[in-house]
Amino acid sequence: MGTEMTRVIVGEFIKGEKYPKIIGVGETETKGLRHGYVLHPEEASESVRMAVEMAEKTSGIKIRRAYIGVGGTSLRGETGTGIAIVSKADGEVTNLDITKALDEAEDNLGLVNKKVIHSYPVSFKLDGKEVWGRIEGLRGTKLELKALFMTCSNQHVEDLLSVITMAGVEPIDLVASPIAASYIALSDKQKVAGCALVNIGAETVTMVIFENEIPISLRTFSIGSADITNDIALGFKIPLEKANALKLGYATEEYSKKKLEEIVNARVSDIFELIETHLKKIKRSELLPAGIIFIGGGANTNGLEELSRDTLRLPSTLGATEMFGATKTKLRDPAYFTALGLILSGKNDEGYNPSGNSSLDKIWKELRNSIKSGLKQLMP
Repeated sequence: MGTEMTRVIVGEFIKGEKYPKIIGVGETETKGLRHGYVLHPEEASESVRMAVEMAEKTSGIKIRRAYIGVGGTSLRGETGTGIAIVSKADGEVTNLDITKALDEAEDNLGLVNKKVIHSYPVSFKLDGKEVWGRIEGLRGTKLELKALFMTCSNQHVEDLLSVITMAGVEPIDLVASPIAASYIALSDKQKVAGCALVNIGAETVTMVIFENEIPISLRTFSIGSADITNDIALGFKIPLEKANALKLGYATEEYSKKKLEEIVNARVSDIFELIETHLKKIKRSELLPAGIIFIGGGANTNGLEELSRDTLRLPSTLGATEMFGATKTKLRDPAYFTALGLILSGKNDEGYNPSGNSSLDKIWKELRNSIKSGLKQLMP
């Protein structure tokens, strides 16, 4: 569920094929959301219901369960550290030890009114020495761990689950939207070398940084492509629809190209300033060999890649996928990458998490009762 559009995609995995066959698509304008937050549950749920019905008609399948993408301004990454004493008598490090250290790292964050969606061990030390590669099977006494936790506000998660449930769909698991999109938009080489995946949505921009194949940072900014459209509408005194066409380079009317570039560049520069500030904070400014990959509806903004290269001084490209081969389809548009990635999330089953547990298990247990009570209040 994006602030602007809600998309449902149905995929079928065929043995031996890397990517699923897309057999159903449903999309509708999102109502009831702002900056990714649910403001009006009934309207938001109706958006989901309509998109689901469209996907059911095109696929011929009744949709009862689905993977859910989580975004919004409260989605962010937080780094924590934890320690565990190796439990086995012979000193062999096991998954249990990693989980204990991970749990302590989460506890040390002291999260208030937030839920952990994913956790990713970033680095390990065993008896004070840094370990590269797989930690399991090594022998030692004290395991130290640094991890990235992707968190979201309790309220947003609860509201999102309520909306999906009200629409008649059971959530299988929650997946942070940038992680889902990374399955489609990024190659293993890009993730290993170091890159930033930047999703420009209507009202938010989300950036996740990968290094050595794992995410090391996540940040969401309260700005988006709708701000560019609004600026163009005000600058030229034209309707929003026409302003959006100008932003994407589709308009046929003659407008001052120089003035348009000035308007777009001013707002895009605001986005790049936020990105650069964060890259400096994590000491990655101009240090991502695989550069920046743009996805989301706002990635189609005219001149975005060139301005990014000039401003951020990094390789910059529009997200692409090899999923469809030579087939022409609207699903190649990077606006669809999060929804497409959710299908692969089911196949990949979030392999980064050493605990192997669904991120929804703990959350769902805590929220089940509150969702039921909330449904009773919302139902007529």
